[in-house]
Amino acid sequence: MGQWALLWVLVLATACYLALWPGQVVPTVANGNGTRPTLVLDAGHGGEDGGAVSLTGVPESTINLAIVERMDLLLGLCGRTPVVLRQSDVSLHDPDADTLREKKASDLKNRVMAVEDTEHGVLLSIHQNMFTNAKYHGAQVFFASTDGSQEWAVHTQEALRQAVDPDNERQAKPIPDTVYLMNHISCPAILVECGFLSNPEEEEKLRSESYQLQLAAALAGAWLQYEKNL
Repeated sequence: MGQWALLWVLVLATACYLALWPGQVVPTVANGNGTRPTLVLDAGHGGEDGGAVSLTGVPESTINLAIVERMDLLLGLCGRTPVVLRQSDVSLHDPDADTLREKKASDLKNRVMAVEDTEHGVLLSIHQNMFTNAKYHGAQVFFASTDGSQEWAVHTQEALRQAVDPDNERQAKPIPDTVYLMNHISCPAILVECGFLSNPEEEEKLRSESYQLQLAAALAGAWLQYEKNL
């Protein structure tokens, strides 16, 4: 078996393990009629808005999209069809937006609209962290104020710890009120900062396809576990 074939087997095994993981009971979230939710995958930033830039010059938007693409593929192999807000390096702004500021504002409003227009939508937004001190590392999950978001975030944070980084002691936290997307939707929503682009060791991992796959498997598995309790 080739290296990549073996890696895919290990990644799928991780996702399946987390989906069946009995270590935590995930509280249910009522959606009014028992209909299974639709996962919306948001790769943060895109186009002219690359987000944070890694130590080696890679824009956050590229890494965000790579992880979302792998999540989409893994979930597809598990029989799920998530809604993916962007599938290439583009901004989702209206054509009449001219300046970068206008494009960012339009992009965020259109993402909100897309999430809100998704019937029984549930949002997972992928981002990368950055800080002035290079010592900080580790994925962290933030949750919206909507019903069910905190439980999903806590579960996802633990899944990331178990599957990707056992030494990560970070805890899920409420999203700051400055994050437009997460504060203008009405559905359950989490935002995952997958790691710090300002930490040399973690930045190298975040740029690697194998680590992106590991993150995607952990996030997909956590969602499948959470979903089956809805």
